[in-house]
Amino acid sequence: MLSRMPSSEHDLDLATVKVETKTGEFSYACSPDETLLAAGLSAGFSLPYECATGTCGTCHARVMDGTVDPGWAEAPGYRTLRRDKGDVLMCQARPLGDCSLRVKSSVVQPQEPIAQTLERTGRVEVVRRLTKDVVHIEIALSQPMNFVAGQFVTIQHADLIGRRAYSMVNFGRDVERLSFVIKRKPDGKFSEIAFERNLLGADLQVLGPLGRATFRPEEDRDVLCIAGGSGIAGMMSILQHAIEVRYFDQHRGHVFFGVRTLSDMFYLEDFAKYLAAADVGLDVTIALSDESAVPAAHPDFERIHLATGMVHDVAARTLTAGQWANAIGYVAGPQPMVDSALKVLITQAGIGPGSIRFDKFS
Repeated sequence: MLSRMPSSEHDLDLATVKVETKTGEFSYACSPDETLLAAGLSAGFSLPYECATGTCGTCHARVMDGTVDPGWAEAPGYRTLRRDKGDVLMCQARPLGDCSLRVKSSVVQPQEPIAQTLERTGRVEVVRRLTKDVVHIEIALSQPMNFVAGQFVTIQHADLIGRRAYSMVNFGRDVERLSFVIKRKPDGKFSEIAFERNLLGADLQVLGPLGRATFRPEEDRDVLCIAGGSGIAGMMSILQHAIEVRYFDQHRGHVFFGVRTLSDMFYLEDFAKYLAAADVGLDVTIALSDESAVPAAHPDFERIHLATGMVHDVAARTLTAGQWANAIGYVAGPQPMVDSALKVLITQAGIGPGSIRFDKFS
C-alpha cells in the first residue's frame, strides 16, 4: 500500500520507501527534506521510535536496497548499529531515491491512507525565567497542532547539530502556540542558547507531536505521576486536560514533583489552580532532595505538600501499598530517577508494567 501519491510537480521528487516488518510489507512516500521516520509517521504508520533525536537507537532499520543519507553521523544511537550492514536511524536518515528497508518490529498500518503534517516552523515569542536554571518558553507555530496531553516534539535550532526533545506544558486542540520548560544542563547546547544568548525571536524547526506517554480520559483510571525537574512539563499538560474535563470529580490523582531546594520550585501558582479546581480528587507533593527540613505544606499554597528526599523515595513513603493498582503511572525526568520511580510504581503502588508510561529522551 502506498500511502501518498504525487499530486503536484513538487511531489514528483518524492521517493517511495518500501518497508518489510514482522506484520507485513508496506510503502509510503518521502520527500527529500523529510526523514524516513517523519514521513512514515505522517502517513500513519506506527514505526518504532522513542526519543526521535538520534539518541536511543530504537528507530533503527536496515537498508536493503537503494541509497539513504544517514544524516547526523555522530548521533549516539549509531554507536550500536552495524553501519557496514546498512543500518540507519530513521529519525536521522533521508532517502536519496526509492529505497527498501527492513524493520525488526511490528508496525500497524492505517486503515485508510492519511497525510498529516508533522514538520512545522516556529518562532520563540516568550522567554520567562522560572528559577536560576529553568526557563519557560513559548513557540508560535506556522500551522496549528493537535496533540494528546503528555506528548512531545523535537526542536531544531539552525546553530546546532541534531534535535532536542521537549514535552509540551500546555494542552489544547488546534493550538497555535506551544509551551516548554528548558533546564540548564552541563554542556547542553540548546540550554546554553536559552540561558546565555537571546533565544527570543529565534526561528526553529518543530517536529511532532510524538510520544506515547499520553493521557486519555476515556481510559477511566486514576492518575499517578512522578517527575523530576523539567520532566514536570508533560505532567502539567496532563493536569490541564484532566481539569478541563473534570476528571478528578470521579478519579484520584497524585503528582510527585522532585527538585533540589525551595528556591528551585516552579509552577506553584498553576498547581494551586489545579488543586482548587479538582477539590479533594488531586494531591501534589513536592520532594526537595537537598533540604534537611521543610514544613508539611507550602506556606503560601497550603494544598501543596512538601517533603524531603529524592522524589521516588518520597513517593514510596507516601503511597499506600496496593491502593493505586487501578492507576496509570507516568514518569519523566533524569534516567536514574526514572528507573527508581518505575520500581516504586510497580512494587509499592502495585501498578502493572503495562500501565506505566514514559518516553525515553533526555
